[in-house]
Amino acid sequence: MDSSDVELAIGSAHRSEWARLLATTMQMTRDIDVAEECVQEAYAEALVTWNRDGVPNNPGAWLTTAARRRAVDVLRRETTFRSKMPLLIDDDERDEGNAMAGSNDLGRDDWSREGSDVVQDQRLRLIFMCCHPALNQEAQLALTLRLVCGMSTPDIARSMLVSPSTMSARLTRAKKKISIARIRVGVPKESELPDRLRPVLGVIYLLFTSGHTAPSGDSLLRVDLIDESILLARMLRTLMPDEPEVAGLLGLLLVNDARRDARLGARGEPLRLDEQDRSTWNQFTIDEARELIEFSMRRSRPGRYALQGAIALLYAEAPAFDETNWLQIRHLYDELLLVWPSPVVALNRAVVTSKTSGPHVALQEVEALELDERLANYHYLYSIKADLLSQLGRTSEANEEFQRAAELSTNEAERKYLNSRVVVS
Repeated sequence: MDSSDVELAIGSAHRSEWARLLATTMQMTRDIDVAEECVQEAYAEALVTWNRDGVPNNPGAWLTTAARRRAVDVLRRETTFRSKMPLLIDDDERDEGNAMAGSNDLGRDDWSREGSDVVQDQRLRLIFMCCHPALNQEAQLALTLRLVCGMSTPDIARSMLVSPSTMSARLTRAKKKISIARIRVGVPKESELPDRLRPVLGVIYLLFTSGHTAPSGDSLLRVDLIDESILLARMLRTLMPDEPEVAGLLGLLLVNDARRDARLGARGEPLRLDEQDRSTWNQFTIDEARELIEFSMRRSRPGRYALQGAIALLYAEAPAFDETNWLQIRHLYDELLLVWPSPVVALNRAVVTSKTSGPHVALQEVEALELDERLANYHYLYSIKADLLSQLGRTSEANEEFQRAAELSTNEAERKYLNSRVVVS
């Protein structure tokens, strides 16, 4: 069989089956690292076997069987080791080892106990495990992108504005904490859902942004991540229909995704908002998003996702780019900074400032943000600064910033676009 067809099939299976396979295997092994290893070996086996025998009719079922077989081998070796261990230690050590084994066995029951789980989707169950209160927010986000989406550590690091080594250490610590705490794969009881809602919303949002502009690769978009995030947001909306921020998140994802077909030019290059053909925007999706965002904005103090959705909706509803309600968007950004004081939000607000107060004022805001070390390697900071310098006629300075942004970008489509903005005199 053509190896390229096999690679495409494995890539598709990785996107659609990874999280389900991992969750199922973790139920058997009760160990994240072992489960990851078993699933990775199943995909490696598929690459060899499918090239020889052809892609099976049900790749997911094939991979499930392969991963289970690997897990059974691991468990069998572990059982054999435990049965032989008493022969290798003296009586005092044996008593201590039995006590530890008993303690571990009690903990392991927590992994398989289903309790009162309210949904059965394995991906959402895995997200709730990753968002356990025992983990800090950064670990929750990173672990979800790794375990649920199968993203590489460098890509996760870029998404969260940290170095790959920092991210690797963060993932290792989070996995150890889950093993020590015996946190199981599953959705918490209904009464516990609100406590985990914030990080779950955060990981779904980060999943979407990682697809909306891929951290690496030749294409601007990762449609699989976009579709996955919207599907998970819909599941969460079904699970918690009265929660405004859930509605706000789903509305935000939908209104941004409504522009999917207009965001790329004929050669796959990114198109700015003012360059996009608005007639290709999906109005049905925008209408659905509007209902969700309006619902989420009715609370006394709208949350982060409701406000972001309202901003995106104002962009989507403007008949033309020049007719955008910039003053209202600026007001919403001010509100957003109060509930989510992020330097990225402040940077996006500076873009709006250029429309309400001119590029000179906006440039001052951007230059102030350069002092924030969290944005030191954030290429959008330099591309926005370059655009403002260009508007002010400071071409040589703009060229330097466009080149700097291109060097920092890890997405090939974005890099080519940024280099194309350099004006050759």
